[in-house]
Amino acid sequence: MRLKAFHSFVIAASLGTLLVTGLTSSASAQNQNAQQVRLRGSIVEASDTMLKVKTREGQTVDITLAQGLNVSGVANASVSDIKPGDYVGIASLPKVGGGDGALEVLIFPPALKGAAEGSFGWDLKPNSTMTNATVADAVKGVEGRTVTVTYHGQEKTIAIPEGTPVVTFAPATQADLKPGAVVFIPAEKDASGAITAQRVVVGTNGVVPPM
Repeated sequence: MRLKAFHSFVIAASLGTLLVTGLTSSASAQNQNAQQVRLRGSIVEASDTMLKVKTREGQTVDITLAQGLNVSGVANASVSDIKPGDYVGIASLPKVGGGDGALEVLIFPPALKGAAEGSFGWDLKPNSTMTNATVADAVKGVEGRTVTVTYHGQEKTIAIPEGTPVVTFAPATQADLKPGAVVFIPAEKDASGAITAQRVVVGTNGVVPPM
């Protein structure tokens, strides 16, 4: 049981590092011309070495699975699981009245605390931002739930509307990569347009990747 739990944690931690750094392959440093892409959609066909995915934009793309592929799932969590000191990744959008509103919240394993700390552009929705930061405070205010996070000496308060997906990592295997499964794939596109992935986040047990 301890070995299984350790193995699951290694997969989650490895994938988490990928997500917060934006890296997609160990070969990235050697392929400076590769374009980093994020694919969201559902699997149409799957084999040991390839995935055919229909993206949310309606395109169907072929993805080569790199050797040593890491697969992870996500599990539901809740706002009440977010505690001061946790390290989180929050995709958000600016609100009309000021401040940011969360689109999704990912609670990272403790071992990833501080990885790729900061706030940067994200492509979940137009003008969205991903903030990787440490939770300074989590409260329920007059206008709903908010979380205050800190990064590089800065502070940011993000509202978390009712219904916002809150997840953490969960174990998964390549066997979960089957037709119909919803996936989030940070990948690498070379100059010829070929796409290669070393990591895949797959929806299991009714929970889909919200990032």
